[in-house]
Amino acid sequence: MSFISVTLDELERDALTELVNIGVSRAAASLRKMVGKQVLLSVPSVEVVTQNAAAALIGQRESDDLVAIRQEFGGAFSGKALLIFPEDNSLDLVRAIMGDELDSAEVASLKDEALAETGNVILNGCLGTIANMLDQSLQMSLPKVLYGDGKVLFDVNKEADTDGLVLFLYINFSVRDRNIRGYIAMIMDLPSLGMLKELLGDFISRVTADSNWAVGG
Repeated sequence: MSFISVTLDELERDALTELVNIGVSRAAASLRKMVGKQVLLSVPSVEVVTQNAAAALIGQRESDDLVAIRQEFGGAFSGKALLIFPEDNSLDLVRAIMGDELDSAEVASLKDEALAETGNVILNGCLGTIANMLDQSLQMSLPKVLYGDGKVLFDVNKEADTDGLVLFLYINFSVRDRNIRGYIAMIMDLPSLGMLKELLGDFISRVTADSNWAVGG
């Protein structure tokens, strides 16, 4: 299976973007219960790139240190899902969740726990919705918090993963008056991305007959 054969076409990208937007909207509703404030999440675009390209892309966009919440997933398609923030943004997120009255030491001690729970809510909401709408189910591992640059987060130095591709999604993430940017990435091997492409094709075939749904707007 070649790279070209598993590249998503425009209609498939539009469909996946719509599914992810539905997923993060549901995740935002869950996150709102955690923070007690309005949470807005949106995913404007989906890109399929190599792991090296994903590391380079986030390096171009973010010069600061990064933090990621990673969960492995398995089912009809499998891989690793990451919710990535610039580390400074992550501290602002922790304060939004835990409260502004916390001092720096308290924020530091609670940061990993709060980030893991946030990642769990967003990644499970996002991936679970995608799977459900594709008539599939996924199993998710417990969240793990990682620190490092794009090469560390995307495992680009691990030869066993060099054939992996990344579904790379930029997220507009707003909590109350805070603007917190972030990314969702899913690292999958070629067979898994091929299966996702096939499932998206089946999904598009089902919904295009429904006049109440218009993929891609």
